Amino acid sequence: MAWIPYASSVAKLTVKELFGRRVRALRLRRRLTQEGLAERADLHATYVGYIERGECNVTIKTAVAIARALGVRSAALLEGID
Repeated sequence: MAWIPYASSVAKLTVKELFGRRVRALRLRRRLTQEGLAERADLHATYVGYIERGECNVTIKTAVAIARALGVRSAALLEGID
């Protein structure tokens, strides 16, 4: 999965923002709301919003919970982001 959403503006984005955009894109592909993803990942919906906007650092534990909730490998959330 060497895909990053909004590739034309990638150079200007931080790792947190790229990660957040990846989470948002995967969530929308699965037709989940932020609330739905939060419930599946056992997170608060506002925290999911912060993550998607790249406003916070995510722990490995949270990244794994998000990946499981989205039905993807944890590595898929970071693939191509470096």
